[in-house]
Amino acid sequence: MCVHKKILMLLAVLLFSAAAMYHKSSDVPLIPRKVLFGSPEKSNPKISPDGKKLAYIAPIKGVRNIWVKTIGKNDDVAITTQLDRDIGSCYWSFDNEHLFYAQDKDGDENWHLYMIDLQTKKIKDLTPFEGARIGSILSFKKEFPDEMLLTINKRDPKLFDVYKLNLKTYDLEMVAENPGNVTGWVPDENNKVRAAQAARKDGGYDWLVKDDEKSEWRKIAHWTVEDNGNFFCFSKDGKSLYAVDSRDANTGRLIKIDTKTGQYDVIFEDPQYDFGGIIRNKHTKKLEAGTVSRAKKEWIFFDDEVKKDFNELKKISSGEISLVDSDNSYRKWVVTFTKDDGPRSYWIFDRDTKKGTFLFYTMPALKKYELAKMEPISFASRDGLTIHGYLTCPVGKKRENLPLVLFVHGGPWARDSWGCNTRSQWLANRGYAVLQVNYRGSTGYGKQFLNAANKQWSLKMHDDLVDAVQWIVDCGIADPKKVAIFGGSYGGYAALAGATFTPDLFCCAIDVCGPSNLITLIKSFPAYWETMKYKLYKRVGNPDTEKEFLESCSPLFKADKIKIPMMIVQGANDPRVTQIESDQIVDAMKKNGVTYEYLLFDDEGHGLVKEVNRLKFYAAAEKFLANSLGGRCEA
Repeated sequence: MCVHKKILMLLAVLLFSAAAMYHKSSDVPLIPRKVLFGSPEKSNPKISPDGKKLAYIAPIKGVRNIWVKTIGKNDDVAITTQLDRDIGSCYWSFDNEHLFYAQDKDGDENWHLYMIDLQTKKIKDLTPFEGARIGSILSFKKEFPDEMLLTINKRDPKLFDVYKLNLKTYDLEMVAENPGNVTGWVPDENNKVRAAQAARKDGGYDWLVKDDEKSEWRKIAHWTVEDNGNFFCFSKDGKSLYAVDSRDANTGRLIKIDTKTGQYDVIFEDPQYDFGGIIRNKHTKKLEAGTVSRAKKEWIFFDDEVKKDFNELKKISSGEISLVDSDNSYRKWVVTFTKDDGPRSYWIFDRDTKKGTFLFYTMPALKKYELAKMEPISFASRDGLTIHGYLTCPVGKKRENLPLVLFVHGGPWARDSWGCNTRSQWLANRGYAVLQVNYRGSTGYGKQFLNAANKQWSLKMHDDLVDAVQWIVDCGIADPKKVAIFGGSYGGYAALAGATFTPDLFCCAIDVCGPSNLITLIKSFPAYWETMKYKLYKRVGNPDTEKEFLESCSPLFKADKIKIPMMIVQGANDPRVTQIESDQIVDAMKKNGVTYEYLLFDDEGHGLVKEVNRLKFYAAAEKFLANSLGGRCEA
């Protein structure tokens, strides 16, 4: 890096963070791990269709359950009382008397759909198929209150077919059979499955449509493996589809595509960032707004009334606004405000009176503590790409020569976003600078950035992480002798790669559910990922034809290079990154005399869901990091 660039980057960081650098506080209280990683006090509120009740998730003895209350009253009651496995979210039926939720067993990801009666609290398993899972709820509309469209892989574990669930009789009727290559389905406004996305052997996709339920499928568009995008929904008249599409462009654009001709109109595009999600009117089905995630989430409006409502919402609270639910009238919204230095808050917004009613904070205990700011950053990679990310630094400490934790997101086809990240707050509170990097392959930055990661695991993708460390060291913020790498899933792989491919850069590593051998990883993927395999071969490598290449990118085959303390964390029931991935790297470290800790959780899958397991892990990880980086540690 040239001296001129170094100076510019250093000045930018110093100016951006001047206020925090000279913070007067020098004795910031430790935030207890239970506050940071215990189950949220309340979360995921859903308003009943009639607008009178609120369902939400809250813990009972540390296990998240469904609670219901009358809006405006303090009559909260637990509807479920499970003490083994968390319930993450729930959905109202249109009769206002039942709720739906999905649950797996000990992290196996074989999700079943359950329905519970609010009066009797009786629970019914609506998809009681051993070894099968629901893929998604495709459609549940107020126009068809007694039927739900689901995808389930009960006929063939590799494939998801579409079923119509009768909520009066509980009968399931297959309405669309997967021919073997469909990865996604789209019903129209009449609940007829009329669009599909089909995988090709070259890694691309075809977009298929039907004129009606009895017609044959026909192709209206084709994506190459380099393109990205997805369907949202049909227009109200069923003649068009709304979608995100990057054909003929770098970024995913919001388009409206004619189902007869395949011709499309671009509704919105950003030259640097992919279009995100949409808001659509429940009654008119008109598109009203959408999102683009730049450094922060930003709203794009297509409807003046909705734009005015969002301007009114800005008067209620600060932070990123998200619309999470609404009643049938579409006049009462449930909204959330996300901040970087405080807990998420939920409100009910009355669109007629323009008034907001506070519901709750997800983690109110965080309000007692001074939290760190999450700052967007960017730097140039060694080959000229602009890499974005976020920096979180300890409150009350000068940003000079700090111990650093490079926290790597999973996916890898995902991204870090701005907000109150409890893991970053935990690390910053313990005295570490935290760097989160949206390395090449991260989503949201256009297809050129996404495809720059093709077959670059441990290669250029890892170079971006190395360059990030060098950048923050050059800025004077981080101590080059005290850098840890930590992550889950792909981030766990990156931690293993850091310890093996760049063994002198990091002083310790924490791998949570990370693959150590790309060959065994790909060959052990769940059966229902079958339709994705060709794209995975293009993006990662084909274990049948590129064995040597994949071995060269696998940390397992460089385990003899590990010379730093390691922590390995694994769920025994993980269907994506199976236990062998951790077992084999642990065996290699044993033979080589490496200092390591191995935490194996018998009742977890891909990540740690149970509060007791999370707290056990973070207690061990905190001590582990303190030993290498010298940070603070809660007793």
